[in-house]
Amino acid sequence: MPFSKLGLSDKVLAAVKAAGYPAPTPIQEQAIPHVLARRDVLGIAQTGTGKTAAFTLPMLTMLENGRARARMPRTLILEPTRELAAQVEESFIKYGAKQKLNVALIIGGVSFEDQDMKLTRGVDVLIATPGRLLDHFERGRLLLTGVELLVIDEADRMLDMGFIPDIERICKLVPFTRQTLFFTATMPPEIQRITGQFLHNPVRVEVARPATTVATTTQLLAKSGSKPHEKRDTLRRLIRSADNFKNAIIFCNRKTEVAQLHRSLVRHEFSAAALHGDMDQPARMAALDRFRKGDVKLLIASDVAARGLDIPDVSHVFNFDVPHHADDYVHRIGRTGRAGKSGTAITIVSPSDGKSLMAIEKLIGQQIAWMGAPPPTAADSDPPAAEKRDRHNRSDRSRRGTKASKRPAPAPVTRIEEARGRRPAASAPSRAERADTHSDSHLPAFLLRPTRIKA
Repeated sequence: MPFSKLGLSDKVLAAVKAAGYPAPTPIQEQAIPHVLARRDVLGIAQTGTGKTAAFTLPMLTMLENGRARARMPRTLILEPTRELAAQVEESFIKYGAKQKLNVALIIGGVSFEDQDMKLTRGVDVLIATPGRLLDHFERGRLLLTGVELLVIDEADRMLDMGFIPDIERICKLVPFTRQTLFFTATMPPEIQRITGQFLHNPVRVEVARPATTVATTTQLLAKSGSKPHEKRDTLRRLIRSADNFKNAIIFCNRKTEVAQLHRSLVRHEFSAAALHGDMDQPARMAALDRFRKGDVKLLIASDVAARGLDIPDVSHVFNFDVPHHADDYVHRIGRTGRAGKSGTAITIVSPSDGKSLMAIEKLIGQQIAWMGAPPPTAADSDPPAAEKRDRHNRSDRSRRGTKASKRPAPAPVTRIEEARGRRPAASAPSRAERADTHSDSHLPAFLLRPTRIKA
């Protein structure tokens, strides 16, 4: 179905044609008519399927009528990270080039004064991260009573980052009669609860099973040692030997690992840039821009770059660390193999990553192939538990037998000692034993001491 049959305005259709998109993706084809019909939409689709255009294009059509008022945005889009919010702003600028719409980006790392000036002029589209949006609201610089359309994008990422309480609060501040669009790639129980609470009779648009990977991405596993220098050696070997290598995003679990790996790759003369949450906003945007333009071939990143970023033509994704959460694996490898292009995702696995790897394979419903021979399993490397227990018992008994054979035999009791009532010193009862034996007699301790009988 072409874009012309989805109900979009002529200005939007002209912008889509100028962008070079011949036909809508499945999520766009199914969601756009329901958005234009003012229905609540629950969109579930894997990353890289065009979810952003599924709500920006109908919003531009709907916003052609009406006028923005000071400090009262007409529409609100919530994004989990600054990079995603900036990317959505770029989409509105590209598709709405022929429309006079005011778009404001409210994110951290930028001065409040510049953002406040935009809100004062009036905003048609407000794109924000939850924390900075609530900061403006609490300062009395923003009113949400005029919001007609609320978009919650990457809801599962919002859950991972702890934004669900903020989302619940924002949903209570906007009008009850607003239209709500809810997009997510996975549906954990907490997200299902939120959708039932804030969506009214939604249309469910699902173009892929939740937590599925892109079919055009080749997934592989590479074994490595547990020490950091062993994993770095493995990564450099994989980069140098990769087929059809153009560029790559390398994901780490922690920000400190991102910085350490970046320094290591630069020392080994790789063209690399770093991206993590502790960097200020201009540095983060500069790193992304250098990678998009091809100035650097490697982008070492934390999971801040795993969700929704539209970076075209990424040939490889390397998981330097196996992600702790299986859902993050789906989003990480979704940075490659986008828009029908082929890609390769290689995960470096150390001996301690077995549990996380099992969770990933269970989530995606398939086993990932190993590069070379797979590492030995626990059953191959360790004997069965019963056999180990029997061997331990046998060795324990042999040790006890050896000790017993070396222990000297007690001295025999002579008749004279027996007549005197004496016992050998080796078998004399201890004080604790005597106390246990006479615990019920209530005798003083000095009366329980053994007496010596004179000959």
